[in-house]
Amino acid sequence: MRKLRPEDAGLLEKWLSDQEVLQYYEGRDRPHDAELVQRHFYENKDEVHACIIQYNAVDIGYIQYYEIKSEEAEEVGLAIHPGELVYGMDQFIGEASYWNRGIGTKLLEFMIRYLTRECGVDRIIMDPQEWNQRAIHVYEKVGFRKVKLLSNHEWHEGTYRDCWLMEFAVQKE
Repeated sequence: MRKLRPEDAGLLEKWLSDQEVLQYYEGRDRPHDAELVQRHFYENKDEVHACIIQYNAVDIGYIQYYEIKSEEAEEVGLAIHPGELVYGMDQFIGEASYWNRGIGTKLLEFMIRYLTRECGVDRIIMDPQEWNQRAIHVYEKVGFRKVKLLSNHEWHEGTYRDCWLMEFAVQKE
């Protein structure tokens, strides 16, 4: 992983105009041009840690992680206890030739270790669309569990879709 740089905008535009990638991230009806990439990934992102995923020195995807504030948690009915640090995470592999090779699992295992050990998080949450069983399977494989079905939570390809609120809870010793 490395931090997102201004010159990565072309990669994001390439990935997010690929119909195969868009099926799972953002929607095939929302291809990203240069302006939309700037708006979604570079503007007002002070509290978002945005990174490019690399595999064998090849840029293959995007990941972001960020602290979940209590207002955001309330929107989905998630309780954050005093002193508890909860992070959200979103990611995609933009190079489809790298799909189905176990890279997503390795990425998530790495991020769980990083966020728990280096950042001190207590929980990590994600909200995949309910129909995306491939992603949900990987999340469950690395220790995330379904917490709550979020009805009509995300606009995707012309309709609101249900999403699973999933969490990874750190086991405290």
